[in-house]
Amino acid sequence: MHIVLWVLAGLLSALFLGSGGMKLIQPKESLSASGLGWVEDFSPGTLKAIGALEVTAAVGLILPAALDIAPVLVPLAAVGLVLVMAGAVLTHLRRKETQVIGVPLVLLALAAFVAWGRLGPEPFTG
Repeated sequence: MHIVLWVLAGLLSALFLGSGGMKLIQPKESLSASGLGWVEDFSPGTLKAIGALEVTAAVGLILPAALDIAPVLVPLAAVGLVLVMAGAVLTHLRRKETQVIGVPLVLLALAAFVAWGRLGPEPFTG
């Protein structure tokens, strides 16, 4: 289970590092033009904040445990991603975009599994 949690954390970290970095670097108009219609509901500052949260969580899923510095931050980063993805699900539901709701639901479930695994059966011990 320990290896499965590491693999999932690595996968989530890579996905959210890319996704969050894209939100931090690209302007709102570029994000909207690339097919992310939901960005129209948010200000540019909010989009940057979402991107920063995603990048921070991506780093928090890997570095604390890899460096053995405050590894308790790993499940907290996963919980943060659960909250971000819950917001994504709610945004898509509000916009009646049910065809794309599967991706944030899967990411939410994976982040919840990592949080559960690291808080419960496979915590990092110093």
